[in-house]
Amino acid sequence: MQTNNMFNYTTLDETKVEYLEIAPASELPNGERLFVDLGDKPVVIFNIAGQFFAIGDVCTHDDGPLGDGMIEGFNVVCPRHGGEFDVRTGQAVQMPAVVDIPAYPVTVRDGTIFIGVPKA
Repeated sequence: MQTNNMFNYTTLDETKVEYLEIAPASELPNGERLFVDLGDKPVVIFNIAGQFFAIGDVCTHDDGPLGDGMIEGFNVVCPRHGGEFDVRTGQAVQMPAVVDIPAYPVTVRDGTIFIGVPKA
């Protein structure tokens, strides 16, 4: 498995991140998910126990939609072949997935969800 998560944008220095307004936090209750597009990148935001996490919505095993998968703890299970990813870091944690997916920082300000993306 890949150990260097080059897509874990949650670890970027705040000066290298631009936050984009997504939606009111009230639209994403506990246990739910919200699908958005950041430009040409599909992203899914999860609310797990009141914490928000955002990952790319494309499985690196077969390019399938990942966001429809079951949540097990902090892992999302790809509905196609069972690969698992940690929603906190994007790390592939279960075969057949071996390549990490993007993970984005999420913050809530004044009741609104923002996702951080690398500055261009």
